[in-house]
Amino acid sequence: MTAELVRGQNHTLPQTRLEIRVSAGTPVVAGATLGDENGTVRGTEWIAHPGSPQLPGLEVSRQAAADHRLAVDLDALPEPVHRVTVLLALPTGVGGPVRFGAVASPFVAVTGLDGTEIATFTLTGLDTESAVTALELYRRQGAWKVRAVGQGYAGGLDAMLADQGVPRAAELAHSIQDSVTRAMARSVAPPPPRTPDADRVAPGAGAPAPVPPPDGHRPAPQPPEPIAEPVTPPPGATTGGPINYAHPRRQSAAPPPPPPTAPPAEPGRPAQPVAGDATGWSMDERLYNQIWGMFEDLARTTAAYRSAVDFAESRMGQELDRTLSDPRSRIGGAGDRAREEARAKRDELTTRAREALDRDLAQLAAEAAVVEPALPAAFAGWDNPVWHAYRVPMEIPMALRIGDLHLPENPALHIPLLVRLPLERGMWIDSGRTTSDAAVMMDSARLRSLAMECAVAHAARLLAVYPADEFSVHVIDPAGSAAGALAPLVRSGALAGPPASGAGGVASVLAHLTRRVDLVQMAIRAGAADSLPPDVDTGEQLLIVNDFPHGFDDRSVTQLRYLADEGPSAGVHLMMVADREDASAYGPVLDPLWRSLLRVTPVADDHLADPWVGHAWTYEPPRMPPGSLVLEQVLAKVAAARRPRRP
Repeated sequence: MTAELVRGQNHTLPQTRLEIRVSAGTPVVAGATLGDENGTVRGTEWIAHPGSPQLPGLEVSRQAAADHRLAVDLDALPEPVHRVTVLLALPTGVGGPVRFGAVASPFVAVTGLDGTEIATFTLTGLDTESAVTALELYRRQGAWKVRAVGQGYAGGLDAMLADQGVPRAAELAHSIQDSVTRAMARSVAPPPPRTPDADRVAPGAGAPAPVPPPDGHRPAPQPPEPIAEPVTPPPGATTGGPINYAHPRRQSAAPPPPPPTAPPAEPGRPAQPVAGDATGWSMDERLYNQIWGMFEDLARTTAAYRSAVDFAESRMGQELDRTLSDPRSRIGGAGDRAREEARAKRDELTTRAREALDRDLAQLAAEAAVVEPALPAAFAGWDNPVWHAYRVPMEIPMALRIGDLHLPENPALHIPLLVRLPLERGMWIDSGRTTSDAAVMMDSARLRSLAMECAVAHAARLLAVYPADEFSVHVIDPAGSAAGALAPLVRSGALAGPPASGAGGVASVLAHLTRRVDLVQMAIRAGAADSLPPDVDTGEQLLIVNDFPHGFDDRSVTQLRYLADEGPSAGVHLMMVADREDASAYGPVLDPLWRSLLRVTPVADDHLADPWVGHAWTYEPPRMPPGSLVLEQVLAKVAAARRPRRP
């Protein structure tokens, strides 16, 4: 499976003999530098560029071109080399574009020798930059990985080389550009822009032929992409510029909607819904966009219905006011007839609005019925059969389901509530008594127990959707009151350590995670993310805090606020399980913490406000099917994947 990387994301390389394919839509200079374990380029002999295209284990193109193939043999690199950095730059002095913001976003793919793609990266968001560090291959603990970088330099090639510590960077950049300028006549130009007529030609039926790469060899044949899941660069790519048909996955326009897979609807009847019937660069993204489209459709149609009902009531009131403002109409049957006519108009308007709402709700319900079974595990409910075929993933999904949303006009129509990954904010699972009907019927002890069970379910989903060893869960349970709810996590061995209890346990876990945030932030600021101490787990971390504020002193509260504020940027996320009223014992000091976390509840509650249309959405927490062992089975697979393999 191809890993479609975003800036900063990494992926393990399954082999050491690779090709790096670049598609830029305009001639660019491609090169690479070798770095030692500290990332230092020891001299010009560690730089491959058009004027010196070959190094041990590395070969780049000899000229500027719209497409490049860089050959890499990681096993043949010199022993001190721990990093290979791929560089792209626009040629100067040839009358071409002078900034990447004026051309289509470059697309880079790491492939095997047979052309099978391992990881891809589209360099979006570039503007005034004329040189960019595209990606890097680096060795860590004996394994090679690829990381998407996308760091641009407005100062051009010399600024980029200087940033890597290359001596006499300006002179080297000038010599590279000179050699490129002399060979520019041999560079491969992209095909001409399509005409409006060409836009209407189906792919493969009259489209321009692929342009061969500059070395004269045609690309290895690629297997056809499945219609249901086209693989193309991620959204947000810079629009404009010609399309390079040498790589059909490179597009500079918005993705086309997938072709219909259902028969066309009969005249007068609504079209049959199709799972994935939205724009996107992968099936997961199309499903994600379709779910949010359903959410917006439900919000809009409900808002229209409520507005129509309000209008009907207001109109009836205005008509009655006008009729009854004359004292003579209050006597006899005139007033009664006016009331009946006003109510009849109100009922007619309300009935028509309800018919339109029911029609839209029926269409959404039919769409939900086909979308729900097609969801991947990260988007699916616990009752979805996809969990019975669960396998530990190799890459992080784009989003995670944390519950469902519905409105009172149709409580049976649930829309999945998805949050993007990595998490941008933590969660506060409110174990207090709320005003919802479900909470009023329960005692406080039962609510606290359900809140902790919800926390375990959320933590299990996060563990399940991350690759092995890239997500860890820590638990603070000062009084040990959550032992029953935590049993699935403890028995499976999926926790990073036993739940911390007592004041000492609270202080120890908070100190450990605070230190991790400090070290990661310092490493990021220093540009030395690979120089962290070996005892620092670089994977994402989740801290579950139960029964706050029991067991917390002022220092612990300060550390907790620090983790909530600074943790997400360093991969540490917070999940509070607490009663808001109990936490108010600390006064307003925790108000920022309360506001910064996403509040969810262990029972259905209509606390999620929608500022777009003014709705109060009812949140439904994720539910386990009665008697199901799916949670234990999933956690067992997660724990097994995290155990060290025996030789």
